[in-house]
Amino acid sequence: MGDKVAVLVAGSWGTALASVLANNAHEVTIWTRNDGQAEEINTSHKNSRYLPDAELSSHISAVTEMSKAVENAKAVIIVAPSAAMRQVCADFKPYYKEDMLIVHATKGFETESLKRMSTVISEELGCPEGQVVVLSGPSHAEEVVRKCPTTVVVASQDERGAEAARDLFMNSYFRVYTNRDQVGVELAGALKNIIALGAGMSDGLGFGDNAKAALLTRGLAEITRAGVDMGANPLTFAGLAGIGDLVVTATSKHSRNWRAGSLLGQGQPLDEVLSTMGMVVEGVRTTQAAYAISRNLNVQMPIAEQLYKVLFEQKDVRCAVEALMGRDPKTEMEVMPLKTWEQWHS
Repeated sequence: MGDKVAVLVAGSWGTALASVLANNAHEVTIWTRNDGQAEEINTSHKNSRYLPDAELSSHISAVTEMSKAVENAKAVIIVAPSAAMRQVCADFKPYYKEDMLIVHATKGFETESLKRMSTVISEELGCPEGQVVVLSGPSHAEEVVRKCPTTVVVASQDERGAEAARDLFMNSYFRVYTNRDQVGVELAGALKNIIALGAGMSDGLGFGDNAKAALLTRGLAEITRAGVDMGANPLTFAGLAGIGDLVVTATSKHSRNWRAGSLLGQGQPLDEVLSTMGMVVEGVRTTQAAYAISRNLNVQMPIAEQLYKVLFEQKDVRCAVEALMGRDPKTEMEVMPLKTWEQWHS
C-alpha cells in the first residue's frame, strides 16, 4: 500500500480522482459532510448521487471528521466547489502540516474577491501560493472513473511539488504533464467554463456547428487575452488546460456547463436550470467573476459580457447573439497586448 492521501470533498470529480489514487495503490480517505454519503461509500463502495454507475475501490474510505480525513496524509487533494473553498480550507487549517502536498482541482473564482483558488487556499492555510499545485485539463469524471484514457496537467511554481503530484496520479490510463505556469493553468480551467455555457446555449438554440466553432475559436481568443493580462503565458491556452479542456467541456453531454447552457438556450430560466442540474455549474459563477474582472482590468471579453447579461440581467439569448454578431469589425489576430507578447518571447 502506498501513501495516505486525503480528498476533500466527495463530489463527482473528487470521487474520480480518489479512484485514480486508489488504483495507484494509495490509501485514500474522502471527507464529506454527509453521513449518508460516507456510509454508502464505506459499505456499498458507491457514490450514487454523483457517479451512480461507478463501483469504487475498497481502498477508498469516507469520513465526516476532517481530523480523521487528513491525519497522517502525505497529500491533500482539495476539490471543493469554488463557493465553498474558503470554508473547507478553514476547516482543514487546524490539521494542516507544512510537509503536506496540497493539490487543488477546482475550476473557478471566489466571486466576492475575484481571487483564484490557489490564492484562497494560500490565505486560509498560510502556505506560499506558489507551492499549491493546480490539476486541470480535459477530464470528465464519468470517463476517468471508467479508466478511459485521460491526459491532464499539474502546475506549480514549485517544480518539485508539480512532479510529486504527477507521480501521485500518473498511471496507464491517466497521463499527467507538468507546467510552471500555475496562473495560466488555473485561469484557463476557470474561464473556459464561460465559453462552454455559451456553446450549450448555441446548441440549445439550434444554431449548428458553424456557430459553435466560431464561439469556441473566438472564446479561446477572449480567455487568452484576459489570462495574459492577468499574468499567464499565452502558450498555456493552446495546451491541455486551455483548448483541450475547452473542447471537452463545450461539446460533451457529460459537461454540466454545456447542459446548463443548452437548457438556457431552450428558454428555461436560470433558477430552474440550476435546480434541474442538482450539482454546481461553475460557469455561472465564473461568468459573474469574469465580467467584473474584465471591467476592472479594462479587458475586452464580449462573450462573457453578453453571457453575464443573459444570466444576471435577463437579456434575451437571441438578442445577445445579435449583439455579438453586430460588433465593429476587428482583425482576427487582435488577441493580446503586443507588449505582453514581447515580454513572453524576450
